[in-house]
Amino acid sequence: MAMTRDTAWELLNEYNKEHFHLKHALVVEGVMRYFARELGYADEEDFWGIVGLLHDLDFEQFPEQHCIKEQEIMRERGIDERIIHATASHGYELTVDIQPEHEMEKVLYAVDELTGLIGAVALMRPSKSVLDLEVKSVRKKYKNANFAAGCSREVIERGADMLGWELSDLIQRTIFAMRSCEDIYENF
Repeated sequence: MAMTRDTAWELLNEYNKEHFHLKHALVVEGVMRYFARELGYADEEDFWGIVGLLHDLDFEQFPEQHCIKEQEIMRERGIDERIIHATASHGYELTVDIQPEHEMEKVLYAVDELTGLIGAVALMRPSKSVLDLEVKSVRKKYKNANFAAGCSREVIERGADMLGWELSDLIQRTIFAMRSCEDIYENF
């Protein structure tokens, strides 16, 4: 089944009702679209975006089966196996043994947790925005394990390693990616 952005959004809303989860999906969608363009996959931008949008499809209703249940839901609907593999792979070594293979999957793995951390740092700023956020501010909060404790530093670092990027480079690029779409998710 060909997946459009509208179809993906409908599916996401079928399984997610909380504003927080829907907003996170929009953030990751925008970040994935940015990286598709940035890394030379502009022709696959919609695909990257849909993967970002659907990556946590099952998390709100089935947190104990995260990245497992979404595979079942998507297969029942005949969704492309590439989308299924990509979304499930962000749970690698956490809930599934599906390793990120494509560069897009490695980006998703690296930025999923990081967008949450960066967003939390931005909320601490007077502007409440990533537009004036710098890497050093994120690094400072990153070192404090109690800050945004739900954002796994281990996963972020493993993602950076998968991509062959330094952590500061990953943070900077993700800040730029979040800036590119802040108007979309901030107005949600």
